[in-house]
Amino acid sequence: MNKVNYSFTRLILRIIPMQFRALPKQTIVFILINVINSLSITAGIIATQRLFDAITHAASGHLDFGGCVIPLLVMTILVFWQNVVDGIHDFYSTVVREKSSAIIRTMLHKKLQYIEPEKFEDTIFLDSLNKAKEGILPLTTICFTLISLLFFEGLYFFSVGMYLFNLNPILMITLILAFIPALLLQVVRVKIFTKLEKQSAPLRREYEYYKKTLCDREYYKETRILGAFKFLYKLFNNTLFLLIRYQWKAERKIALLQLALNLFTFVGMGMSSYLLFVSTMSGEITVGAFAAVFSALGQIFNIMFGMFQWELGNINRNIGKVANFVFLMDMPGRTGVEDTYDFTKGIVAENISFTYPGKDKPAVCDVSLSIADGETIAIVGENGAGKSTLVRLLIGLYCPSKGKIIVAGMDTMLTVPSAIYKGISGVFQKYQRYKMTLGENVTISNAEDVLNESRVEEVLKKASVEFEYDDVGLGTMLSPEFNGIDLSGGQWQRLAIARGLYRENGFIVLDEPTAAIDPIEETNIYTQFKQLSIGKCAIVVTHRLGSTKLAHRIVVMDDGKIVDTGTHDELLSRPGKYADMWNSQAQWYKR
Repeated sequence: MNKVNYSFTRLILRIIPMQFRALPKQTIVFILINVINSLSITAGIIATQRLFDAITHAASGHLDFGGCVIPLLVMTILVFWQNVVDGIHDFYSTVVREKSSAIIRTMLHKKLQYIEPEKFEDTIFLDSLNKAKEGILPLTTICFTLISLLFFEGLYFFSVGMYLFNLNPILMITLILAFIPALLLQVVRVKIFTKLEKQSAPLRREYEYYKKTLCDREYYKETRILGAFKFLYKLFNNTLFLLIRYQWKAERKIALLQLALNLFTFVGMGMSSYLLFVSTMSGEITVGAFAAVFSALGQIFNIMFGMFQWELGNINRNIGKVANFVFLMDMPGRTGVEDTYDFTKGIVAENISFTYPGKDKPAVCDVSLSIADGETIAIVGENGAGKSTLVRLLIGLYCPSKGKIIVAGMDTMLTVPSAIYKGISGVFQKYQRYKMTLGENVTISNAEDVLNESRVEEVLKKASVEFEYDDVGLGTMLSPEFNGIDLSGGQWQRLAIARGLYRENGFIVLDEPTAAIDPIEETNIYTQFKQLSIGKCAIVVTHRLGSTKLAHRIVVMDDGKIVDTGTHDELLSRPGKYADMWNSQAQWYKR
């Protein structure tokens, strides 16, 4: 997956509209706050000059002391006003930034719906996704920083620059002397932090995974019992150490450079003070102007330093993360036309092949298969034969690298995925344990509809979901972390089956969902499944053959290809892969 190189301008033109779409009114209000804040500071400098000029005139007898009251009152009001505006700015920017990040995160989640599912098997894509997630908060921060740079610092330096130019054009050098060292620092920071992000992204993903193996509930029993904690902790610690080391090396370079440039800034402030002193002694500016500009000189350098050190520095530090976010958002997604399913047309696969991203060998190679309306087929084969991949192709989750698949009259390459999924239900080997109520765990595919309790209880009964306690109801939370209960592995599997049965469908798939259940109980569940799949297209995937006799037809896979098809009796009557597998497993099904 080749990464697109984004120019800074292109990135800014992409993220600013995102920010306005996320929070249009709040963003405009933030702009206005920055404008008011900037003009208030400039007004404070002018008010300082007026106050000191009035005091000077009063001290020399050219003005009575009553003439100082109004400038003093104006100065007091501006100081109070400035503190109020600063407080509003800090509070508002924090609250809106958090809210904006949350909304932009939903944009990423919506985008992921249209990313080809097979990309989630690609480590390069997973690295990109991890980087994109890291870019969400920086995106909002950079947008707010750019607003501040334009409508606060930019307007401030323009207004102060005009004020200084009006006093004496040579005083404009003050701004230049403040600008040069800070700019040089940021040029170097861009290169250092871009390199840091490139080194850190894959390590950060490893670090998060190792942390999960040490802390997550799903891992702790096995890691403690098998004594794997020390091994995993060592990996976690090594990865964390590398991340810190890369960070420290980058920060050290920046700190040393900053120290050198701070000396240059100190010299610049000295020269600015000298120019100001000379202009005052020559009578080019008043004593009030000297006092105002001298008192503002530190503020000018501090704002300039803060702009480059923190705001532009923050942009340089995080622009690489934002580029990763924009790259993923610009990634072409899977689209197509809307269509209506008609499972009377069955499912047809014509010479399909599929290769996972980053792999050279196809997982499915030159497979042709048709499933008639109302037909149940069993797909069997050893682990790694390509069974699950073929199913993902047949339900439209993956698109073939070669050939085509027609599901209920819809070409999966040309039809929007949501139209294909509407009539399909499935239960997969890696089913999910949702931390929700019992009722929600069953009805999650139709969560927006009114809860049909009788329907839920019906599918729970059909899937043989049973509980030890009578007080377990549809409102019971299935998560100890949320003050609920937990289920056994077998109960969770049956609940996953009930969830698959609850959804209205014309095509139903069971992809080894009973892998942890004993073979006899597995046969009982598949017997129920046969009754539920009458009149529908149905697929059963298994590497255990006790339930294959329930299917109308059996498809045998090996090394990504279909090597045989037929009924159970037909396949046993001739030597081949199926007969070998059956003979090796036959003892499992003897009562």
